[in-house]
Amino acid sequence: MEAGALIIFALLVLFAFLGLGVWATVKVVGAAKRGVDRTITQARRTVEDTTLKAKSLGQVGVPGALAQLRLDLRTSMRATQQALYQGVQTDSSLKESIGLFERLSAHGHELDEELKRLEQEPDRRRIADGLPELRERTAKIKQASDSLRWAARDRARRFAEDDLTALSEQIEMESGALRDWSRESVDDLAAAAAAAEAAAQAGGTAGGAAGGAAAGGGAPAAGPRPAALNPSTPTTHYPWQKTPRPEATT
Repeated sequence: MEAGALIIFALLVLFAFLGLGVWATVKVVGAAKRGVDRTITQARRTVEDTTLKAKSLGQVGVPGALAQLRLDLRTSMRATQQALYQGVQTDSSLKESIGLFERLSAHGHELDEELKRLEQEPDRRRIADGLPELRERTAKIKQASDSLRWAARDRARRFAEDDLTALSEQIEMESGALRDWSRESVDDLAAAAAAAEAAAQAGGTAGGAAGGAAAGGGAPAAGPRPAALNPSTPTTHYPWQKTPRPEATT
């Protein structure tokens, strides 16, 4: 029984490790696939934008106008998308703006697909007749996209300015507090030093008076008492000085 239980337990552990390995492999493959898809999408988008730029500059008439409309639309929508999705990482209130942008993106994609189809349309006269309406739709979507983007950037800049102003005020207050603390510390040290010096002088004077009274029965001390804090400087003899001769005795 014990051997069978050990075998079953070992098999369960083995299956668990196998399942974990399969799950990790699937995750790695999925991440790699998403990375490849993003790379392919970005490369396709870059190629398409380059083609549109070349058409808008190198072609005249209807083809050049359609290419310019698509290029303006895609550039504005991509810039707004980047600004909103980067800003929402620090400002959660932009989630509502992202929702509005996604609704606007549906209209943008629809117009872009329509312009793309019209590039292959052989009836240039009919496309030329519809260009004013296409320009109006493109301008409306582009204006809405630009409005969202600039509003998000103005909001981020205002938050940065407010934060910088508050930080500057806090630094000024802290600097003032540090300066006041420094002056108080110096004053306290000076007062303490003056008090200690006064106490030392008072103690020395009292001790000298008491000693003189004890030795002479209250009579004043015979001779000046040497200063305790400023002793007399001994006379220095230099080697080039002559040795004083003793006085003559009689």
